Amino acid sequence: MNVSSTVQDKIRTYFQDMAVYKDPTQNKFFSSLSIPSYLRDWMVMRFADDSGKVNLDEVGEYVRKNIPGKKDWELLKSRMIKDGQRVRFLAKLRVELDVRTGQGMFSLPDLGFPNRKYEAIVDDRVLRQNREELLADSETWGVIECEWSPFGLTGKEGDGAIYMTDFKPFKPYKVDVEFYQEVRKEFTLDEWIDMLLLAVDYNPAGFLDTRQKLTLLSRLLPFVENRVNLIELAPKGTGKSYMMSQLSKYGWLVSGGSISRARLFYDVSRKTPGLVSRYDYVAFDEVQTISFPDIDEIRGALKGYMESGEYRVGDYRGVGDAGLVLMGNIPEEKMREDADMFTELPYAFQESALIDRFHGFIRGWDIPRMRENMKAEGWALNVEYFSEVMHSLRSEIIYPALVDALLGIPRSGDTRDTTAIKRICSGFLKLLFPHVKHVEDIDREEFRTYCLELARQMRGIIRRQLHLMDSEYSDAVPDIQIR
Repeated sequence: MNVSSTVQDKIRTYFQDMAVYKDPTQNKFFSSLSIPSYLRDWMVMRFADDSGKVNLDEVGEYVRKNIPGKKDWELLKSRMIKDGQRVRFLAKLRVELDVRTGQGMFSLPDLGFPNRKYEAIVDDRVLRQNREELLADSETWGVIECEWSPFGLTGKEGDGAIYMTDFKPFKPYKVDVEFYQEVRKEFTLDEWIDMLLLAVDYNPAGFLDTRQKLTLLSRLLPFVENRVNLIELAPKGTGKSYMMSQLSKYGWLVSGGSISRARLFYDVSRKTPGLVSRYDYVAFDEVQTISFPDIDEIRGALKGYMESGEYRVGDYRGVGDAGLVLMGNIPEEKMREDADMFTELPYAFQESALIDRFHGFIRGWDIPRMRENMKAEGWALNVEYFSEVMHSLRSEIIYPALVDALLGIPRSGDTRDTTAIKRICSGFLKLLFPHVKHVEDIDREEFRTYCLELARQMRGIIRRQLHLMDSEYSDAVPDIQIR
């Protein structure tokens, strides 16, 4: 079943250049090439005809030529080293400044290069011209040009290195947030909700009701709102890791294994800030399989960071805007708010003072399992553009100010509860009502239903779980009203 043609027509009319035709069979082809969704939609736009259809052979040829995999990298190295050629390709890269030499060093994580320090060097001119892109994000996609020099940093023969001699950032769009906010006025709320689902590769027709749709969209709160911390427990197959890993280059997914304080916050030996300072959110997938080398140390660091956005490691004081998201699977008999669900979390998180710092809970069992009829088909906003918009909305300060103006907070209200409810309200405002600029622009009943009630429910589950863990916590959230 297809989405209403009205929504698709409006997407094509108002978002002309940013609309892309989504086709599940095409997406399988891109998945087989290990290309994330935001890169996929850009390529679809580049190769699509007027009806949105793509010649997959052409795309395959482009990828083979321009996006090398691990097996192509040795060949590229031989062209540089043996044939003296410069090579150009599209890749994910990371650049760090070496404190000792002041030199920019790059790495290509998907290609497993370099193996040792000072093997991959950024030309000073390239670093100067692209400092914002290369050093602001920890990883970025771009078209890079490389050549080999037999003389590395030491200038001695036999100490060769590969130099990056040119860089063009993969930023196909200059995002005009104001334009996006204005376009929202052309859609009804239901149409806009469907537009958002299509943007993140879901077919609205696969959902039973608005509640299911909004539960799925609540996963986007950390994409638009700074430092919103969430827990989601869900059955397998509801697309948790897909949304967190494939939609935005500004998020980081940790899948299982051990994670240290150095990786999350600050690595003293390398003098580099960790994930919370470099990303919009850090999601722990399959949280049951994640372990921490020193539980007390990580608990202390997490509590401090989740409270204030600051962390201290030795003499270093750092700040971050990343929200933390715990995602785990849950058996059917545990899917009840009055059952102690958090026994499913790793031991490190089974502490009430830490759980209290999570703002909301996503009932993942309200999201349907991924079926073929859930996959977006038809005209939609392209993911790369939409992820840039969400990233830009994080720094828009009008929304938290509107939430403050709208809500009457009881004086006896617990501060963590009110902070959580406000933060979630602000996130839903950005997602569903990005066009509002003044309190008068907001329909009070819509705000109550689609922001405040949702925020109260999400925080309410955290509250009930806290009460089950530790009876010192009451299980009620403050009675926050709209002024």
